[in-house]
Amino acid sequence: MAEEPGAALALFLERSHAASPRQVPQLVDETARRLGMASAVVYLADVQEDQLVPLFGTAEGQGEAALAVEGTVAGWAYRTMSLRLSPRRPQAVWLPLVDGIARIGVLRVTADQLTPALLDGATQLAAVTALTIVSKSGFSDLFSRTTRRRPMTTAAEMVWAFLPPRTLGTDTVTSSAVLEPAYEVGGDAFDHGLDDGRLHLTVVDAMGHDLAAGLASAVALAGCRATRRAGGTLTDIADRIDEDLHRWRPGGLLTGVFAHLDLDTGQLSWINAGHPPPLLIRAHHVVTGRLEAHGELPLGLGPGYQPSRTVHRAQLEPGDRVLIHTDGITEARSATGRRFGEDRLVDFVTRSLAAGEPAPEALRRLVHAILDHHHGRLQDDATIVLAEWHPNTDNTTREHTATGLRSDSSTAGSG
Repeated sequence: MAEEPGAALALFLERSHAASPRQVPQLVDETARRLGMASAVVYLADVQEDQLVPLFGTAEGQGEAALAVEGTVAGWAYRTMSLRLSPRRPQAVWLPLVDGIARIGVLRVTADQLTPALLDGATQLAAVTALTIVSKSGFSDLFSRTTRRRPMTTAAEMVWAFLPPRTLGTDTVTSSAVLEPAYEVGGDAFDHGLDDGRLHLTVVDAMGHDLAAGLASAVALAGCRATRRAGGTLTDIADRIDEDLHRWRPGGLLTGVFAHLDLDTGQLSWINAGHPPPLLIRAHHVVTGRLEAHGELPLGLGPGYQPSRTVHRAQLEPGDRVLIHTDGITEARSATGRRFGEDRLVDFVTRSLAAGEPAPEALRRLVHAILDHHHGRLQDDATIVLAEWHPNTDNTTREHTATGLRSDSSTAGSG
C-alpha cells in the first residue's frame, strides 16, 4: 500500500539530514517503495557529460551499468531536462535531477503500473533527491569519484575546486559554462554569480598549461570574488588581480573578460584584458563587432604598464545572449591543421539555440564537437560561458526596445 506522498517525502527529508552520502541511494529507493514504486536508482552525469553513472547503494544500483548520454532514453531525459518513459516491463520512467536549472543526472523509477499520482510522486522525489545530493557533495568524495572516469591532475583539481556550478539562472537570466580538457585543465577558469540584481561573469586564461597556470587562474578567481564581495567595481577587480599576480606570480600573465549585467536594465559592462572579445547573439545571429573593443594588456604586468582600464558598455535587448570564450575554442586544430575557428563556433551555437536546445545542452554538444575535431585531445584549454538575458518584456522599458543595442566605452573607475 502506497503511503501519502507528503508523509513519505517528509520522512525522506527528516532522515536525509543524518544520512551519509553512501546511504542516499538506499534512502531514495526506500522512499520510492513507500510511494508505491518498485524501485529507484540514481544516475549522475560524469564530468564530461558523456555518461550517466549509477550511484551505488542499492541492490538494483549495483547491477546497473553506466549509460551513454547520447542514444539512450536516460540520456534523452538528461539532455532535454524532461520526463521520459520506457515501455519495457516493469515500466520505467526517467526523470532529470536538477539543481536549480543545472543538470546533475537522472532518476530511474520502475513500477508495475504508472499512474498520474505515481508520476507526481516520482517528480517530487527527483526534486528532493537532487537537493540532497548537492547538499552533501561538499563534504564527501563519493559523488566526485562516481562522476570521474580517471584521475585529475593537481592543477585540474585546484581549478575545479574554485569553479561554481556550470549552470545557474532565474526567471530573468541564465548562464551556462563548459571547460575542457576536464581532467587536465590548467590555465582556464570561469566564474558567474548573481548579486543584488546583477549577474557577474568572468572568463580567464592563464599563460601555460601546468600547475603554475592553474595557480594563476585560481588567484584570479579568488581576487575577483574578494573584490566584488567587498563592493568593488570591475576596475577594482582588474587592478586587484593584476597586483596579486605581479606580486605572487612574477612573469605569469593572464588574459580575461570581467563583466556585469544589470538584470533590470539589460546594460552590459565589461573589461577586456587581452582576451578574445565577447560575442553578442541576437535572434540566433551574431551582431558583428558589437562587443569588440580596443584590446588592452593582459594582467600580471603590474602597475605602470596599463595605467587605467576601460570599462565598455552595451545595451542588450530581451533574449540577447553574450558568449565569452578562450582562444582554445577557436584555435583547436584537427590532425590536418584545420582550425575550429570562430565561424564554426558561431554557426554551431546559433544553430543549436535556434533548434530550441537549452544552453547547457548546446554547450555540451559544442565542446564534444571541438573534441571530435581535435580527435579527443586538446592542446590548449577551452572554455565558454553563455549568458542570456530574458526578462519579462512587460518589465523592460520601451526605450530599450526602441533604441536597440548601443555600444560605448567609458574610462576606468566604474562598472
